[in-house]
Amino acid sequence: MRNRQQGVVLFIALIILVAMTLAGIAMVRSVDTGNIISGNLAFKQSSLSSTDRGIQAAYVWLNANTSTLSNSNLEEGYFSSIAGNFTGFGATDWDSAKTVGSADAAGNTVEYVIHRLCTQPDTAYNGDNAGVDNQCSTSESSAPVSNASAGSSMQVGASVFETSPMVYYRVTTRVKGPRNAISITQATISIPV
Repeated sequence: MRNRQQGVVLFIALIILVAMTLAGIAMVRSVDTGNIISGNLAFKQSSLSSTDRGIQAAYVWLNANTSTLSNSNLEEGYFSSIAGNFTGFGATDWDSAKTVGSADAAGNTVEYVIHRLCTQPDTAYNGDNAGVDNQCSTSESSAPVSNASAGSSMQVGASVFETSPMVYYRVTTRVKGPRNAISITQATISIPV
């Protein structure tokens, strides 16, 4: 009876063994790819969270330099107008960017560029440049309220406060992190004149 065996079971066992090996390799690769994707998402989220640091640094700089905001300061990443072709994705858009400190613990490097939302560079927000009026995105100062009635939110005879006009600035922040993670965000900030 042994002489008549052809080894069919051995052949089927080898095929099943090869199929199980291929399935195991596919599962390992699938898990490995999932881990890589999760890691990349974590790096991207970390770089996105770090953009807040750039926006905060730009806000602090703007508040500290309110008297000189009519003029561009390229060393600080500040442009006094939106003239130009800045998109945040161009090769030269970040040549004048201000880097915020050194890389953080996650390896993210933060830099920002500030644009005053005005049409004329190096001109007061309400001035003109060679006869061309500077048009800025501003909030108007509130006019005094007179004759406040009892039905309004103000008490009759209450003090009325006027606010200074506010000029708007666009802050574009770019964070470069590990594994080529790059996040770019923009925020609009208003600063009193």
